[in-house]
Amino acid sequence: MSIRIGIDLGGTKIEGRAFDAHGQEIDRLRVPTPREDYSGTIDAIVDVARSLEVRAGEQGTVGVGIPGSVVRSTGLVKNANSTWLNGRAIEVDLTKRMGREVRCANDANCLAVSEATDGAGAGYGVVFGVIVGTGCGGGISINGRVHNGPNGLAGEWGHNPLPRQTEAEWPGPVCYCGRLSCIEMWCCGTGLERDFRTVTGRVMRGPEIVAASEAGDADAEAAIVRLEDRLAKSLATIYNSLDPDCIVLGGGLSQLDRLYTNLPPLISTYTFGGPVETPIKKAVHGDASGVRGAAWLWPAATD
Repeated sequence: MSIRIGIDLGGTKIEGRAFDAHGQEIDRLRVPTPREDYSGTIDAIVDVARSLEVRAGEQGTVGVGIPGSVVRSTGLVKNANSTWLNGRAIEVDLTKRMGREVRCANDANCLAVSEATDGAGAGYGVVFGVIVGTGCGGGISINGRVHNGPNGLAGEWGHNPLPRQTEAEWPGPVCYCGRLSCIEMWCCGTGLERDFRTVTGRVMRGPEIVAASEAGDADAEAAIVRLEDRLAKSLATIYNSLDPDCIVLGGGLSQLDRLYTNLPPLISTYTFGGPVETPIKKAVHGDASGVRGAAWLWPAATD
């Protein structure tokens, strides 16, 4: 099988891409995610994979990035914000339907592997990938391979509580996981929108807040400054625990160029011992990083 198929299972869309043996994209396909419908989700993933194979004229390996983790001891998904996946044996079910092995991994881990292979993290041993989009999550790549951990929890940085909370941040919003003030509730697009609404009483979408800030709106600028501070103190915990060789940001908010200037000095105020040197880079492959990393689950696991 000379083609590799990567599929990114998102909360609203399922995107599949086919790559040749050299990693060049040869086709892509996107369909809506059947929300709250596990069987429908399995059907949609299989249909995307098979459609790409038919169009390519050959079978390929199939890797799927999911918004959660597969626990190796049980084979069941946990911690997915697409909650209809939790407690389901998605890897087993997809393997049965495809008639051959399908590999699944956390979508942020897929981002980390993709960027470590031939993106912003290429040449670095330990890459921490961060998705800062609608939600927020992390993934770890070590020497180009996904690091899941025995409990499937490696990189689940977004479900630690926001560190060094201020009085205004306490006690924080309830996360979908049931706990209070998870990083994911603060350091993402929806967190930015909620914070802006709470502080100002104004309702704006994330891109609108960014545009308003760039146009000189003081409230919007203050909201983004708060976001940067929260992201910095949250990432400082990664420096203090993992100390990666490179951090790569993906997702919609990663397009904010100011983050790459403002975050490093802010992080240094929160890390143990002061200034740190680890580079923070924008994902080279952008929105394609997750789906590319899913395709790379095969070479990363077998080379």
